[in-house]
Amino acid sequence: MIPDINCDMGEGVGNDELIMPFISSANIACGYHAGDVMTMHETIALCVKYGVAVGAHPSFYDRDNFGRQEMNLPVDELYDLITQQLILFSEVASSFDIKINHVKPHGALYNMAAKDALIANVIAKAVRDFDSNLILVGLSGSQTITQAKAIGLKTSSEVFADRIYQDDGSLTPRTSPGALIENTGEAIRQVQQMINTGTVTTITGNTIPIIAETICIHGDGEHAAEFAKAIHKAIKH
Repeated sequence: MIPDINCDMGEGVGNDELIMPFISSANIACGYHAGDVMTMHETIALCVKYGVAVGAHPSFYDRDNFGRQEMNLPVDELYDLITQQLILFSEVASSFDIKINHVKPHGALYNMAAKDALIANVIAKAVRDFDSNLILVGLSGSQTITQAKAIGLKTSSEVFADRIYQDDGSLTPRTSPGALIENTGEAIRQVQQMINTGTVTTITGNTIPIIAETICIHGDGEHAAEFAKAIHKAIKH
């Protein structure tokens, strides 16, 4: 089965329409780390134009750090954080004849949920309580996937075309040397390995198992549009 290709969008980078023809799902910023009502509307309109599944991309309220600063919130505040963004996003989406397909946490929230069962559980419950038909996207092998499945929520295990992995299956922090893949050929090789063998080569050269149900290309990456076009071509043929 050819996996889904997703991209984080509506973040003000300006390349969304260049990427849209080469993806099948979009994770749209809900205004807490980037974007606003107007960018949500514009990005959903592009999804409709190109037949791309619409998803919400909630984050910590952290525009200054693009949602990449870890925050330790009480359970009820974390639940409300997700719910408020889903409400806002659904209000914008309601003007289109579409259904929201999925939810993918952003940045620090995504990485914390991947490792912390409690955070992952709260996010999964907030998504389920808002709409039990939504798919929760999370890092392959993560607590996000485990906790969502435990409460009966549909999931999509995500892998990354443009990030290097640690031996435990986590992403190498962006602050570390060599964390980002910036060569198109290298990105394609990693994606093909993940799809064809169910494995990925880590930063130390080890090979670990991985489940590639959806492939992420970061929309704010310098080579995002180029990566999207090349990866789409490589796996769709």
